[in-house]
Amino acid sequence: MINAIELVIFDCDGVLVDSERIAARVQVALGTELGWPLTEAEVVDRFIGRSHAAIREQVAVRLGEDTAATWSERFERLHSEAVDAELAPVDGLPEALDALTLPTCVASSGSHEKMRHTLGRTGLYERFAGRIFSATEVSRGKPAPDLFLHAARHMGVDPAACVVVEDSRPGVRAARAAGMRSFGYAGGLTPAERLEGPGTTVFHDMRDLPALIAERQDRSRPHRPVHAR
Repeated sequence: MINAIELVIFDCDGVLVDSERIAARVQVALGTELGWPLTEAEVVDRFIGRSHAAIREQVAVRLGEDTAATWSERFERLHSEAVDAELAPVDGLPEALDALTLPTCVASSGSHEKMRHTLGRTGLYERFAGRIFSATEVSRGKPAPDLFLHAARHMGVDPAACVVVEDSRPGVRAARAAGMRSFGYAGGLTPAERLEGPGTTVFHDMRDLPALIAERQDRSRPHRPVHAR
């Protein structure tokens, strides 16, 4: 029997806050300036869903440690400025959260400082305060399962009873590796086909999430046989 859902784990960037478009735009600009021209699609493939440390490592391999340090510092500043100017919650996200009745938490590749900024800027921080987990707390970021397992452990829920809401390929891969079912949000930058896979329901409108979770929950309940009278 499929385990009943006891916890919904949300990624942050691209799932709660509409920040991935900002991040991709800044990464493309930095690549052009610092010597690694990248298209938006290449940024999505290489960077989206991965930790700050993992991105910096890729830049260092390509351009050297000094340029990686410059890239990292510039990204943090430019991203922060753009967040202050234009960040908003993902379309339909507040309504989805209002309709959910299950416990929730956040597990993100971003740092706690970054999430305090982005979630605070969009009025979402208080909804998750005390239930926010960062890849900086584990040894391996997504697509390794460490972060999601860390979140489940701290929330006191078996991984098989968790579902993950993700918008990146490393994120849904991490959920599968953790033994968790996932919902792949394809309303952002990552194409739907890159989110598809075992145990993953792909959807395009965040307002649909509560009904999809309820449907998945209903499948986990044992159905009593109907006996003829």
